[in-house]
Amino acid sequence: MKSSSSKIYLRPFSFVGKREGRKLYLKKEALNLAGGLRYFKNIEIIRRSRSSTDFFSVKEFLKLAKINKPYKQALNKITEKRGLFTNKKFFYKKDYVIFGILNITPDSFSDGGDFVSEDNAFMKAKAMFIDGADYIDIGGESTRPGSSLVKDSEEILRVLPIIQKLNNEKIDISLDTRNSSTMKLGILSGVSIINDVSALNNDKESINVIKNYDIPIILMHMPGTPKNMMEKKYNNILLDLYDFLDERINFCLNNGVKRKNIIIDPGIGFGKDSKQNLTILKNISIFHS
Repeated sequence: MKSSSSKIYLRPFSFVGKREGRKLYLKKEALNLAGGLRYFKNIEIIRRSRSSTDFFSVKEFLKLAKINKPYKQALNKITEKRGLFTNKKFFYKKDYVIFGILNITPDSFSDGGDFVSEDNAFMKAKAMFIDGADYIDIGGESTRPGSSLVKDSEEILRVLPIIQKLNNEKIDISLDTRNSSTMKLGILSGVSIINDVSALNNDKESINVIKNYDIPIILMHMPGTPKNMMEKKYNNILLDLYDFLDERINFCLNNGVKRKNIIIDPGIGFGKDSKQNLTILKNISIFHS
């Protein structure tokens, strides 16, 4: 088994569109990202054991991958085609999905208190759907830095009525919760994605709900709890996040969750300062591997 210091991380960069990418692909000067229509021309190799990184063109890296098995395996993870977590028609027309955020809480940092009324929440959700949101992401517990714990029963009372209303309107719903009881009732009421800020760490029963209902799960990185997340210290913000999410992916796979149902979220702003957030955004393509 490899030590963490010898592990390699690949970050594809220099992206081009499908027309130019296909031409470069035929000349082995570009590869397609995740089997899709975006292509990259260069690769960065990152290691914990070194302060500097190595940069290669795709053509150069392909030569290395022929004689270096770990390089080849890492490259395959970047280029292999992903299964789709949904069969919704909109996903075949574009390469992105828009989530409209609806916090039914009194204390969320963006819209806390604005939509605690069921009527206000419903009108806001409908407006976001009309404006192009593919999913309405509903949350009944604030997890902003410093927020307090909300009981499952209170969370359920906040989110269930609006979930049922939106389901009747045939609007796709994502449920932001870290509690298995809320997940289960939400799914039975029409939720089609679970968004867990704890990456299934908060409630040991959550993994069984995800597996048994065969539902997509968003695994987000949030260190600790909302009360203490901003106290987190990192050795390497980018690689620490990568290893955390990699471990949670493997946890899901080992417990019967389908790979196509796993979505990751680096958790911008959760336990990270401004500089760390910018580092993640600048190097976001590493998470494709």
